[in-house]
Formats: sequence, structure tokens, C-alpha cells
Amino acid sequence: MASESHMPAPVCLIESTEGQLAVNQEALKILSAITEPLVVVAIVGLYRTGKSYLMNKLAEKKKGFSLGSTVQSHTKGIWMWCVPHPEKLSLTLVLLDTEGLGDVEKGDNQNDSWIFALAILLSSTFVYNSMGTINQQAMDQLHYVTELTDLIRATSSPVGNEVEDSAEFVSFFPDFVWILRDFSLNLEADGQPISADEYLQNSLKLRPGTSQKDTNFNLPRLCIRKFFPNKKCFIFDRPTHRKKLDQLETLPDDELDSEFVLQATVFCSYIFNNSKIKTLPGGIEVNGPRLESLVLTYVKAISSGELPCMENAVLALAQIENSAAVRKAIAHYEQQMGQKVQLPTETLQELLDLHRAIEKEAIEVFIKNSFKDVDHLFQKELAAKLEKKRDEFCDQNVKASSDRCSALLEDIFNPLEENIKQGIYSKPGGYYLLIQKMQDLKEKYLQEPRKGIQSEEILQTYLKSKESVTNTILQTDQTLTEKEREIEVQRVKAESAEAAAEMLEKMQTKNQQMMEEKEKSYQEHVRQLTEKIELERAQLMAEQERVLSMKLQEQEVLLKEGFKRESAQLQNEIKNLRNNIGKKRGRCVLS
Repeated sequence: MASESHMPAPVCLIESTEGQLAVNQEALKILSAITEPLVVVAIVGLYRTGKSYLMNKLAEKKKGFSLGSTVQSHTKGIWMWCVPHPEKLSLTLVLLDTEGLGDVEKGDNQNDSWIFALAILLSSTFVYNSMGTINQQAMDQLHYVTELTDLIRATSSPVGNEVEDSAEFVSFFPDFVWILRDFSLNLEADGQPISADEYLQNSLKLRPGTSQKDTNFNLPRLCIRKFFPNKKCFIFDRPTHRKKLDQLETLPDDELDSEFVLQATVFCSYIFNNSKIKTLPGGIEVNGPRLESLVLTYVKAISSGELPCMENAVLALAQIENSAAVRKAIAHYEQQMGQKVQLPTETLQELLDLHRAIEKEAIEVFIKNSFKDVDHLFQKELAAKLEKKRDEFCDQNVKASSDRCSALLEDIFNPLEENIKQGIYSKPGGYYLLIQKMQDLKEKYLQEPRKGIQSEEILQTYLKSKESVTNTILQTDQTLTEKEREIEVQRVKAESAEAAAEMLEKMQTKNQQMMEEKEKSYQEHVRQLTEKIELERAQLMAEQERVLSMKLQEQEVLLKEGFKRESAQLQNEIKNLRNNIGKKRGRCVLS
């Protein structure tokens, strides 16, 4: 579990040097060790607007993220602090503090755009921090939101190369929280008090008109309304006198404005209780290693001049995790078979029954740890490996049985062989004495326990190897007539033929058992896969129904506000969503 002892202070996650982004390996190492689901809160905003102070409050610390005290931008790149979640013991809270936007010293805003986009992609709650009121200047400063479709791709190949609609983004975009610092207005509308959320809602209303000025006014508002499924607003009074702001880290609460202290407490409480686990499309909860993979994939895409793509990032993550899922499943199979199987088994079926029970568990391990297994390639790989492991255990079973039986035969028949060498049976009447002795020893061998599946075959092979010796003694036994010798030769041949027929029948039975086992294995893979597909389909349906409901509500608001053109554009998204909901069906292609 992530803890303060593991991470006493923030570290840089994504370094920004002269406009170039690079991932910090120390931060990745920290993420790789966090197995719990993550709640990821990222904050962005203009430089020198107090973002770091709020993130320290969320970490429940006075110091941590560097505040700075001059007009220069202090934080560079994206810094990360992983702390135990204050309210939910099974989760880790990941705080991402970003480089201030709009730093005049940087000269170009491309770096700002990527920082903004990465904060969106990595977080489950996205906090936008700004000064004063929501006016057109504040909206203009939030122009990054209007560029998101130019910076991020939801899918790797939009149909017909058309621009992706906002429904594609809503499924993985974070909740949106707008913080207004040093807010000095009274929260009123038409002479009536309103909440901060209502103030935000009113501020996002569109303006009628088709001029370029109207378009510029409406665009950021439309983007916020369309992209972010949940929106929240908080207002903050000035924390203290301007001359004391550089001491904000050290000032006790009783020296801060009481309203500000209360507002900060309410904000933190909201984040702790309402911020969701970072989740990928399909309900895949993000833990430390998964966030690590997303960071690497996105920064690599940006550094190579490509657009970071959500679908590609999920598929890259799936490749890593599905490979690991196969390894975990095989490790479980090997461990359980090693513990529960005692070789040799008395029958092949005994081994196959154990294999099937443990194979079922191994498939469950894979299903639990895998996702987005396109065309079920990794499950096919698992099936092939489990089949190979089963065959290896069958081979080991044969060898263990063969070794046990050979050792038994050597131990039991060794005195007989010594007697044969000494010529004890090379005398009149010796043949029947030999046959009787061999029958007694054979019975003794058959009574020995845990000989395994090779018991008969090894015995028959041994007896066949002694046929020349017994035949010599038969032919030289002077008490036997020629006819008696011939009868004995035919008896031995018949026994040998009967044993060969039994061996052939057993081989055919074994082949039939193996074929039936292969079919049972396939059916178990299909059964578990079908259950997972149905569960994922239900999750996807629920996700898309949620987006559809949001889009329908937005369309209703647009119609009420009189924006028929925007409503018509939204209708196309709604139509596509309904088509997708109708098409999404799982399909099993394991065969």
C-alpha cells in the first residue's frame, strides 16, 4: 500500500524542459508498487494562482508541492504525490500538480496545451483553478478545452476520417471542478441568491447569434458542456492580506480568512467523498502499474509527434497486462498441480480430473487479470500453454510409472534371473517350475500399490524380453513331449497376442480420453469467456446509456435556449450512440 513512508514528498512525474516532455523513472517506480485502485486529482490553471496550496491541503499537509512566492511560474511539468486516501482505506489518492499555464517566459503555448491534455487524460477529477469571476477573459484563458479534439484522439481510426464527436470523449473524460480564487462578487441572479454550481451553469449559457464573435463566445462553453459529464464549482475568498501570501505555507488557520478556511475544508471534503476511481472504458479500474503504462504511452506519442490516443493507450496497457495474466494463470496451474498431483497416478483419468479442476482455476485467474483481449489472442495462447502443460504432466506420469514399475520388476524378478543363470531350471521338469515361479512373481508385482498407468505395459515388455530364455528351457526340458512343447508355444503366442490387443485397446481409450479432455477444456474456456463478455457488454451498455442520457439532457437544454443548429449537431451524436448501443455484442472466436 502507498504510504507516507514510501512517499514523504511529491516527485516530478513528467519533466518539461524547453518544451520537451520526459517521464521521470523515479516516479514510475513509485507507481509500479501501488496495487490499489487510484483516485487521480489533477489541477491546472494560470501560473501563480495558488494551485499548489490546494493540492497540499488535499494531501493534508502544510508543505509538499512548491508554492513559490514570485510572479514567475514555479512548478515545471507535472508533479505527483501519492498518499493514502483520507476517507477510503482501500484506495490511494494521486495528486497531480501541473506547470502554470500562460507563463510569458515560455514564449509558446504548445507545452501548455500538452500539459492541459495530459492532466485530462490521467485524472479522474480535473480541477481548473482561476482568479476572480467567470467572465469572457476567464473563458478565453480556458481556450485549451476547445483544442482538445485537436490534441487527443479517442479511437485510433475515426470512421471516414471524420472528427470524433464528444460522446467518444465523455466515456473517459474526468469530472470537472472549476475553482474561482479571490472571488469578490455576491452570488446572486435576478436578486435571488444562487449556489456556486448555479453560477457556473449560468456562466455556461450560450449566446444567440451566428457572428464570429458569437461563435468565439460559445465555443469554450459548448466544449465544457459537451465533454465533461459532471461539473462542480467552488468559490474562494482571498486567503489573507496580499503581503502575507508568500507565508501561506506557514500561516496557521487562525491567521487566514475564516471564510477561506471553511471554503478550503468544503472543497477537500467534496474531493475526498466524490472523486471517483480512475477508470478506463469498460469499467477497468486504474492502479499504479496501469497509470504508469498510460503515462509512458501518452508521453511517447507526444514526443514522437503523434496525438495521444485513448484507445491505443488502453490496447498497449492490455498487451502488458494480458501477457502478465497468462503468466499468472500458468504459475497458478504449475503451483497447484505441483502441490496436488502425486505421480504416478493409478489411472490417466485421475490425472485428467485434477488437471481439469486446476485448469478451471487457471482460466479464472486469467479472466480476472485480463481485459481488451482482441480476438482472444491471449486466451488462445493460455489454452495452448495449458494443453502443453497437461501433456507434460501426462509424459511425467508415464515416466514416473515406468520408472516405478521397472524398479519393482528388477527387485522382484532379480532372484529368478540369478537362478536362471545358475541353470536351476535347465533340468528335466524345470520349465513348469520356471512358469510357476514367474506366475507367482507376476502376482506379487501386480499386488504392489501405486504402479501407475504403465503397470501392464512395462510388465508385458519385461515378460516379452524373457521369451527367448523361457523358450530355450522349454525346448531342452526332456520330460516334455513334442506335442506338449507345441501346445506351450501356442499358449505363449496366444497370451502375447491377447496382451497386445489389450494394449491397443488401452491406447485407443487413452486417445479417446485425451480428445474428450480437449473438448472439455475448450468448453470451459468458452463458458468463462462468455460470462466475461456478457459482463463487459452490460458495463459498456450502462456506460453508453449514461452518456446517451447526458446527451439527451444537453439537447433538451439547447432546444429550450433556442439553439436549434447546435441541437441538430447533437442529434447526430445521439444517433451514433444509439447505433453503437445496438451493435455492441460480444463474439467468441476461440476455436
